Amino acid sequence: MIQYNIKIAWRNIQKNKMMFAINVIGLAIGIASCLTILLYVSDELSFDRHNTKAKDTYRVVLDAKMGDELIKEASIMAPVAAALKQEIPEIEYTTRIYKFTEAAKVTYREKTIRKGKMAMVDPTFFDIFTNKFAAGAPKTALSMPNTVVLTKEQAEAYFGKTDPINKSIHIKDIGIWDENGFNDFSGLFTVTGIIEKMPENAHFHFDILASMASNPLAKSNSWLQGQYFTYITLRKGTDLRHFNSKINAILSKNLAPQMKDKMGVSLAESMAKGNRFSLMLQPLLDIHLQSNLRGELEQGGSQKTVTIFGAIALFMLLIACINFINLSTASASKRVKEIGMRKVMGSAKTQLIKQFLSESFIATAFAMLLGLGLFSICLPFFNQLSNKHVEILSLFNANYLSIILIMTLIISLLSGAYPAFFMSSFPTLHALKNRFTSSSSKGVRSSLVVFQFAISATLIIGTLVVNQQMNYIQNKDIGYNRKSLIVLREAGFLGNKLDVFRDELKKDPRVKSITKSAFVPAGPTDNNMQGVFSITDPSQQIRIKEYSIDEAYLPTLGMKLINGRNFAKTTDENTTNVIINETAIKSIGLQENPIGQTLKMSGNGDANKPLLTIVGVIKDFHARSLREPIEPLMMKYNPYFSLIIKAENKDIPGLVKSMESRWNSFATGETFSYAFLDELYNETYLREANMNFILRIFAILTIFVASLGLFGLITFTTEQRYKEIAIRKTLGSTVNQITALLSKDFLILIFISLLISCPSGYYIMKYWLQDFEYRISISWWIFALAGLATILIAFATIAFKSIKAALMNPVKSVRSE
Repeated sequence: MIQYNIKIAWRNIQKNKMMFAINVIGLAIGIASCLTILLYVSDELSFDRHNTKAKDTYRVVLDAKMGDELIKEASIMAPVAAALKQEIPEIEYTTRIYKFTEAAKVTYREKTIRKGKMAMVDPTFFDIFTNKFAAGAPKTALSMPNTVVLTKEQAEAYFGKTDPINKSIHIKDIGIWDENGFNDFSGLFTVTGIIEKMPENAHFHFDILASMASNPLAKSNSWLQGQYFTYITLRKGTDLRHFNSKINAILSKNLAPQMKDKMGVSLAESMAKGNRFSLMLQPLLDIHLQSNLRGELEQGGSQKTVTIFGAIALFMLLIACINFINLSTASASKRVKEIGMRKVMGSAKTQLIKQFLSESFIATAFAMLLGLGLFSICLPFFNQLSNKHVEILSLFNANYLSIILIMTLIISLLSGAYPAFFMSSFPTLHALKNRFTSSSSKGVRSSLVVFQFAISATLIIGTLVVNQQMNYIQNKDIGYNRKSLIVLREAGFLGNKLDVFRDELKKDPRVKSITKSAFVPAGPTDNNMQGVFSITDPSQQIRIKEYSIDEAYLPTLGMKLINGRNFAKTTDENTTNVIINETAIKSIGLQENPIGQTLKMSGNGDANKPLLTIVGVIKDFHARSLREPIEPLMMKYNPYFSLIIKAENKDIPGLVKSMESRWNSFATGETFSYAFLDELYNETYLREANMNFILRIFAILTIFVASLGLFGLITFTTEQRYKEIAIRKTLGSTVNQITALLSKDFLILIFISLLISCPSGYYIMKYWLQDFEYRISISWWIFALAGLATILIAFATIAFKSIKAALMNPVKSVRSE
């Protein structure tokens, strides 16, 4: 019987090749799109779940307010971990991470390599985070000072195929800057463990893990500042609300005396001014997608992006399924006489149901196979856009194979259910007389067309809004000129030859100007925050970003001085003069005549810190992305490490080649690397740029699939009305009149879909734009353009078949009837 059903199904497919092709292609595109995004969403949601204690692990973060600034930071003070572990029994483990911004320089015997990300961690790191050890003992690997755990890849770079355990490597150029200068931790480190590469779906990745005991600053008792990422694992059944009150009681107890001693103001007085200081728990599983904290270990993902892409995947599949169902039901309505004849010949209702479901399953299986083929072709391009490493083999596990099988069965049932159960119940006599008309299911099909084009128009609106926001980002005045600026971030690796290198570059006529500073307004940069207050009101304390620059910084980057003067090497070197931005003036309350006003830094050794004299005010510029507000900023004369070069627009490749040649002439063994500041700026918004491109692709695909379905329906409708068209032509109707007649009902549906898509598109994109502190307003023309594009595409689809039908010879149409 099954063989008979398949044979009949195949014959019906051959009779309706065009409908079958439209059905299968549309559904295949929907399936391929859905599978691609499904794997992306699944990967985003899998971050950090490989850790066996992931559900009970939290990061302790800072949530504070000082003046007008909301402080939400991922790193906190050094003594917090030990204090919490000592005083709160619900904590099972604590560990800290200190991240180094530069790649470590490692020497083993005569081989020197600067490669890999490095961090210092507590010995309990491997009790919280699950890493597979290839050699060494996780419990004791980092219990002693000057010990180190390497990834396999890192170990092979140093030792080749020899056993690295208990061998010593010399790690150079590592240390921490603090108020007392650079603390150098360089020295010999013994390899005590080898781990596999950290999983791609972890929120941090390190190649070198050194013992925290090697860092004397980790023993600091300062509760006022710190850069330690602190994680805790709680015992089962811990009440989180009660726990939060405990950690903040510990914070207040330790912070209050230090604030009074170092800042000259009590915690109570500061809080009375509207300030607040608190620690919060952030679930480990929320870090990648939901963290909005400053100073993350790595840039995370976006819950909004995952939600939007997940919705796109669902709607793409729904649109494809709607096409499939629409065209299947429309085609089935032409088979009413066939059903009547089958019943007369003795076919039972169950046999008819099996026949229709068999045909639906065959078409769905074809579409699924074609969809998997499209998926395998498109996946590498999607990986490149989304910066993922998802493999097609990911589909071949029990979960995904089950999803594919269930998806095939559901689509088959949905598309075959109507003809199988409704039409098989049609009375035999009515079926033979063909009393069934397509209007029986017209309402359902009309609703589905409205849904399809509402989704398509919403995606067009989303694409236009994202594109406008990206144009806004590219064209906004950000307060400095990022064009023709070359950043040598690692120039400091030249050591005492850095100034010689800089002076040689100044002689090149292709160099307009050059500044020495490790503070770059886009891309990787040094980061330094200070607490400052006006001596006239010590309680009005703010946190301020500190830039260490030279006298050439402002002119090189094209920043505008709106009051006072720039630094001068002869007068400002080794002084306490500072330049601040407009936001800092407002935050401290120095709007009237700030030049010559004095500030004081707070923190350790506050009593001995010199006064800071404001000598200039700079126009606000965006030192971070447009997602965040401009922060208070203070510039001091203290140039070090990196170089930023303003180049002439001509022969920039030649200048870069010349710089590399000069660099190599110093024979330091360091690799020359550079970046253009405008490229670093664009990389800040790479996630949005990729989203813009992906949205465009899926908007096009959605419109294409919806148009395929519309083409199929207009084809079916036109075939049903050939006799009517012939009679109208005979009575004098023109081609335009007949085209308008056939198009009218469908265009009304398109207009209804636009009434749905405009408000839904507005609210979805308003939700997305909330990630940006600086954003566009959604203009009316975006909806007008989206509506016009949708109408034109729909009309072109309808008109193609309508005009062809209107041009047919009426004699042939009547004769065929």
